[in-house]
Amino acid sequence: VRTCTYILFLILLMLYVLVSVCLLKNPLILHKKKHQAFHSRRIACRKMRGAFIKPQHPVFSHSAVSLGAEMLELDCHLTKDGHVVVSHDANLKRQTGYDIEVSSLNVQDLPLYREKLEVTFYAGRYSTGEDRKLALLEDVFRKFPNMPVNVEVKEEKSLLIKNISYLAIKYKREDITVWASESSSIIAKCRKENPRMPYMFSYRRGFLLLLLFYTGLLPFVPLGESLLQCYLFSVFNRSAVCLPFFFIQDSYSSHLNRLTMKKALISHLVKRGFQVQLFVCNEESDVKKALALGATGVMSDYPSLLSKVIPLERTE
Repeated sequence: VRTCTYILFLILLMLYVLVSVCLLKNPLILHKKKHQAFHSRRIACRKMRGAFIKPQHPVFSHSAVSLGAEMLELDCHLTKDGHVVVSHDANLKRQTGYDIEVSSLNVQDLPLYREKLEVTFYAGRYSTGEDRKLALLEDVFRKFPNMPVNVEVKEEKSLLIKNISYLAIKYKREDITVWASESSSIIAKCRKENPRMPYMFSYRRGFLLLLLFYTGLLPFVPLGESLLQCYLFSVFNRSAVCLPFFFIQDSYSSHLNRLTMKKALISHLVKRGFQVQLFVCNEESDVKKALALGATGVMSDYPSLLSKVIPLERTE
């Protein structure tokens, strides 16, 4: 009896593995393919420090959009008087030299960026720019009405989320404005506020995605997200600033790279209609590596690099 049970278990396990592999390669057998209002291959990173300081109007206009960027990625905070400001940090010391929170200032009191900023994922490289004002999200939406924008919500504030949703509705761009956050709880609040906007995987959901992949369960599980954005972990080896020390160790980043950068996983998601975007790719080799893995999009501080490696598609 024990032998028969063991044999039966092995047969069922083999059957599970075969079905899982088949569905991993052919996911549309179980799942309806996602169709999105945009497909972005070249994504301009929020820092945009390859040529200019931060994502202000001139930066987006001259350094990204005019160079072929198909999506803008930015981070948002809320001022004291309720304006949504494009800023990576809640505290402005690193960016402006003033040790003060965005939330403690009215919009007219926001300081200027430093004249010179180091490129976060390209240590030793600096950016400069003439227009050093922090931008408002509304200005970005107004100036680029048809440009997809990935809006990372940096703080779990209901008013911040509500105001971002309001702006997306006001400028009729809900289908091309993406909710983004590392936090699952923030994503949940964003979805509750405006479920019509597409959203990305949070860190927790990303870890779950990997667990499902390695256990063979992924092909059977429905997923509500539309985008997966993930580090190309090899970029950590360049001693990127603003990262914990252990992140930039060769052994640690190599393990992360082997664990996450799986062509089979990326291919499965792409076949299901997800956009998979890898970042922050500031060298030509990074971009080519991301494309070789099957990424549908690449994010960089250098929009000109993306246009060089990923040629513009011509439409008849």
